[in-house]
Amino acid sequence: MHGAQTRASGDPYFAHPIEVAGILTDYRMDTATIVTALLHDVIEDTDVTRAEIDRLFGAEIGELVEGVTKLSRLEMSAEYKRQAENLRKFILAVSKDVRVLMVKLADRLHNMRTLHFIKSAAKRERIARETLDIYAPLARSIGCHRICSEMEELAFSQLNPVARTAIMRRLDALRREQGGAVSMVSQEIASRLQKAGISSRVFGREKNPFSIWRKLQRKSIGFSQLSDIFAFRVIVDGEDDCYRALGVIHRAWPSVPERFKDYISTPKRNNYRSIHTTVVGPRGMRIEMQIRTEDMDRVAEDGVAAHWRYKNNNYGFDPEAAAAAGGRDPLANLRQLVQVLEHGGDAEELMEHAKLEMFLDQVFVFTPKGRLISLPTGAMPLDFAYSVHTDVGDTAVGVKINGELRPLRTVLMNGDVVEVIRGGKPSAPPDWQSLTVTGRARSAIRRHIRQAEKDEYLRLGKSYLEQTFGRAGKDLASVSLRPALERFAAATDAELFDFIGRGRVAPTQVLEVVFPGLKETEKAAASQRHRIEDGKDAKLYVRGAELTPAKSLKFSHCCSPVPGDRIVGISEPGNIVAVHVIDCPTLAAFEDQEDRWMDLHWTTEAVRDTLSRTRLNATITDAPGVLGQACTIIGEAGGNIVAVDMRLRHSDFFDVAFDIEVRDARHLTHIAAALRACPSVETVERGVI
Repeated sequence: MHGAQTRASGDPYFAHPIEVAGILTDYRMDTATIVTALLHDVIEDTDVTRAEIDRLFGAEIGELVEGVTKLSRLEMSAEYKRQAENLRKFILAVSKDVRVLMVKLADRLHNMRTLHFIKSAAKRERIARETLDIYAPLARSIGCHRICSEMEELAFSQLNPVARTAIMRRLDALRREQGGAVSMVSQEIASRLQKAGISSRVFGREKNPFSIWRKLQRKSIGFSQLSDIFAFRVIVDGEDDCYRALGVIHRAWPSVPERFKDYISTPKRNNYRSIHTTVVGPRGMRIEMQIRTEDMDRVAEDGVAAHWRYKNNNYGFDPEAAAAAGGRDPLANLRQLVQVLEHGGDAEELMEHAKLEMFLDQVFVFTPKGRLISLPTGAMPLDFAYSVHTDVGDTAVGVKINGELRPLRTVLMNGDVVEVIRGGKPSAPPDWQSLTVTGRARSAIRRHIRQAEKDEYLRLGKSYLEQTFGRAGKDLASVSLRPALERFAAATDAELFDFIGRGRVAPTQVLEVVFPGLKETEKAAASQRHRIEDGKDAKLYVRGAELTPAKSLKFSHCCSPVPGDRIVGISEPGNIVAVHVIDCPTLAAFEDQEDRWMDLHWTTEAVRDTLSRTRLNATITDAPGVLGQACTIIGEAGGNIVAVDMRLRHSDFFDVAFDIEVRDARHLTHIAAALRACPSVETVERGVI
């Protein structure tokens, strides 16, 4: 049926299905799979129908060919929604018969081997990227390491030839330098195992360039820092021999801490089983070793194809045979995914968020109702909450994982059932961004923070404008702000309040625009100052880039900051920020807690329109009338004494603490200087309230 069709290389088209069938014979696939490989393109590229294939070759082969065809159409479809639906159907087909996937992987592998014949660079790049993103992870997920590794290398050579060439040069140099050492180490390992009575095959292997490149990118290190470019595989007869060989190797050479993994007792999801260890071997070389049996090695290379058997007239993956070899069905996780899809899972979401990279870099978690959520590795409960819906994330207050209450910083694992505990009011504190890894969650949190900030600035701006109008004897509620809207290019009253809250427009400017004749009245009323008090309204007078709307201010008694002082903030529990003078002695306790510090500054309104309470400690000569004299000096300097505390009294002097309301730091300095000028006052220092 392919007739005179040719490929980009000029070869007859039927050479391609023959090559695909040849790849699958290396895996000893059954007759139906080989026939499917030969026929896999006839529905797509010729006039053959599914009914004809069923009639000539049987329904089993017809179903396999149609399954492969659906994925081929997926590649060619430009319509996103159709791609998602085809992908959904393909996953269902693979779950029923993994031979569909084996044929498609062999098809893609041969296409990659001949990719260089395609003239269009854009098309070559698209196919290579698709191979790296979809087919190589699929091959790895079912344990077909040989196919996965070759696909990655072929895609790498197309997508980043410069990097691959550079790594190949370094590998050539290493072979010249260490080629003899690899042979020597192999012989040394085999000799020690033989003396211990363990039959083995030992050989060195070299990591492929793409594997090296991926590790360089993941760990952000240089080529010279890699310690496992050359590794050694130890093949023994039985599982017990794996652990015996490990003991011999660890007694012979010191092991490298935290470089041991036992995938025999806990196999990987794709059924991979082996012992990994790293030792400091002969000549001080760091040696990475894999210890496994012949069966384990075959599974590591061939994946599901290593445990295929005829059973009940069917040919396919045999879970019992795998279990007898100590493994498990590597398609179990795929079948769990299919169960969700069959119950109305969102195929578009699957395509958008996973694109089958989930087999490599994703974790699967479930809602209590069984809906599958695909997230990046390292995701936490808030990532899950925002992936369900923004409202769920905004109102999250806690989480249950597998029925147990867990912290929001818990990293989610495959198969976790996650239940979000929600509060009534949306709240997304800024520090939640550190509890997320997905861009969707972080952008939602940032959007919520921006809205909360806008609401807070609006409230502050309106409050400050009300105070300004009130001092001028006007009621903001009964006044039209239209002249001010035009003057300051604000669309609404709310936008004008926002401008005032952010400090872009002064409230006195608004008053002057709305009531030009009250300009002097407002200046006269400026003497009616407001006392700065703890709480959210204090942000009328103190600003800071990190001072979010949810936070309240507290003015520390240890240094009693007043406008004009250089100030910093220290974060405290309960969304409270304690304001300190920059040279406050208590700040020394926070030197190693940089994440709690905030840069703060006073607003111009704080200096102009407020009163702050602070303390002066004075030592005064003990004589009649001197305390009254000191109080008079403070009053004449414009200070308002709110408390006096006699501390120590001696025969010649006494200590006294004056709690005073002052306008700013300069005013306080003026009062202290006036006191020091009095002959009866020995010392004056700023004190702690």
